Amino acid sequence: MKKLYCLFLTGLSLLLYSQGKLALGQGFNSSISVSASEANEKVNDSVAGLIPLLQNGKFGFKNQKSKVVIKPQFSNVGFFTEDCNLLNSPNESVKKFGTAEYASVSVKDVDYRIDSKGNKVYQYKNEEKGKCANTYKPQVFNSFVRKGAYGIIDKKNFYNENDDKQYVIAPQYQLLHIMEGTNVKEPMIIAAKDDKFGVIDVHNNIIVPFEYADIKRNYSWKLAHLFEVTKDGNNYFYVDDKNNKY
Repeated sequence: MKKLYCLFLTGLSLLLYSQGKLALGQGFNSSISVSASEANEKVNDSVAGLIPLLQNGKFGFKNQKSKVVIKPQFSNVGFFTEDCNLLNSPNESVKKFGTAEYASVSVKDVDYRIDSKGNKVYQYKNEEKGKCANTYKPQVFNSFVRKGAYGIIDKKNFYNENDDKQYVIAPQYQLLHIMEGTNVKEPMIIAAKDDKFGVIDVHNNIIVPFEYADIKRNYSWKLAHLFEVTKDGNNYFYVDDKNNKY
């Protein structure tokens, strides 16, 4: 009986050790049959290497060639980018998880940072979040509506809305939304005309053709140089500034 009791305690200890090891960061079920070289396959160095993927209501990540790298298992994900709250954490050991080597994900309303293999490496704690420096850059250009049509103006040089020469882009669109990015002098602008969405620049050049039912007004351009688009209003995917699909 004593021997059986010892065996039971040994088994229980191993179980608790395994559970504790998982909880401390060995990760989610990320077993995808791709090698490290396949996971890092790229076709465009200017966009994100790992791209969010939605399958059956769960988020994971794929590479630029659409190979699944991290199995869809999260309720929400962000790109692999810096997190200034962690970079400025009062806990020195936490700061490394704020680098762009990691991505933020959510599982049942709990937020984590994961590595490029899908391993959970850090669980967010409010007391370990630092303050972000104010890096906001005011937009140089603004959208302007005249008689229901959208144009683009530079407020410093705009005095008369009836003078088309004072517009950077004269009113002609159903919608214009200036995307936040790193270059405020050459922003990307989501535009709508003839009930279709595309992307233009401040010179009124078409960057992404007008063939989409919607383009999300989010931070995908600033964080990853990608636009999140849909053709049917339900299924979204990413395109770059050459309209290549990811």
